[in-house]
Amino acid sequence: MAKIISVQEVVDMIPDGATIMFGGFLGCGNPHRIVDALSKSGKGGFTMICNDGGLHNGPTDEVFYGVAKLIANKQVKHLIATHVGMNPDVATQMNAGELKVTLVPQGSLVEMIRAGGTGLGGVLTTTGVGTIIENEEYVHSKMEIDGVTYLLKKPVKADFALISGYRVDKAGNVWYKGTTRNFNPYMAMAAETVIVEADNLVEKGGIEPENVVTPGILVDYIVG
Repeated sequence: MAKIISVQEVVDMIPDGATIMFGGFLGCGNPHRIVDALSKSGKGGFTMICNDGGLHNGPTDEVFYGVAKLIANKQVKHLIATHVGMNPDVATQMNAGELKVTLVPQGSLVEMIRAGGTGLGGVLTTTGVGTIIENEEYVHSKMEIDGVTYLLKKPVKADFALISGYRVDKAGNVWYKGTTRNFNPYMAMAAETVIVEADNLVEKGGIEPENVVTPGILVDYIVG
């Protein structure tokens, strides 16, 4: 059963240089309390797998929204993402040689994470064939099937997945509200340690079985 821990305990267990998946889409679905605490920890050298680099300005005009805080502090050495245009710090640090950026088509990245979580050897996709994507480090090879050329993309895994759930019960079962159900469910399958930040922590049975999206067996720790 998932163990309920504090935000500080999460920060304490993440070492420098860890590979971390962050659920969310431009901050929507980020585990904001964990990100904020990690941004103040002084730790760094992270490889961050996320849809994006967060927002330079948040929805209520806050500076550095979501994972953008970690990039602003230069705690990330390698960003693997699908879109970074909403945070100019990514381009600035990349051009200065301070941040390695690997851009992966969005649908491909989701499937590569899913493959990592379900034990598949990779993902076949036509996306990127004939483009610079063919040289991206996660491309294993090209192959032709029934006359169609595909890229074989490698599965993606991480040391930690830091996700966010709107309603989480004390067994670790998760229900996501609205569009926060983006990368979170897939990342919960693809990391050695999965930590969910609960917007609302409820008793076991507080989520109807048919509404459970991420089952508690996948979750190691809960931040209530």
